[in-house]
Amino acid sequence: MKKLTFPLALLFFHLLLSCKSDKRISREVFEQVQRSQEVKKINEVDILNKALEWGEEISLEAQKELMGTLQKAISERGVSGAVEFCNIEALPILKQVSDEYGVSIRRASNAYRNPADQPNETEKAILEAYEYNQENGIEGNAPNVQKLENGKELLFTKAITIPGGLCLNCHGEPGVNIEKETLEIIDRLYPEDKAKGHQIGSLRGMWSISIPIKEVVNKM
Repeated sequence: MKKLTFPLALLFFHLLLSCKSDKRISREVFEQVQRSQEVKKINEVDILNKALEWGEEISLEAQKELMGTLQKAISERGVSGAVEFCNIEALPILKQVSDEYGVSIRRASNAYRNPADQPNETEKAILEAYEYNQENGIEGNAPNVQKLENGKELLFTKAITIPGGLCLNCHGEPGVNIEKETLEIIDRLYPEDKAKGHQIGSLRGMWSISIPIKEVVNKM
């Protein structure tokens, strides 16, 4: 790892001028100069690994905020009331977490409920790979980081699966998991809904977090 804070030759010249010509530079001074030359050398692998670590932290924080808000809404308004609450509050919550970390957070899904969650072309290709792995029992849905074409951002993605029965109240089978009142509200608020019929462990979609490379480097 190399540091470059001041050209070595110039620094030695400065030190010689400031000392008597008949004195040699001490070993201690020489070692200080050497230490001043050492800078952290960051390579692409380091950046990708840091982005993977940071993306995981951000996705967990976003999930925590959403689930905490959802559980509170269910306790206060019931499942049907929580659907209406999430319709208004989910995107602002993600925006708040995005602003806190200086990134852009989305939940993308081919089986979307809110049309705003439809994937772009890059996200769609990743989602299809996650779906293929899920359908064929392949253990390949680990979090992923890749460069975006603009060269300034990295895209962190992480599969979202249905973790338990609570989610089936809104994303399970109509008439089995989803009660009639809740289903009516879903159909009214989301006429293009494709997010029903899931089971525990089903792929719900993925986290899609665009992270500026400069922000990753600043954290290293």
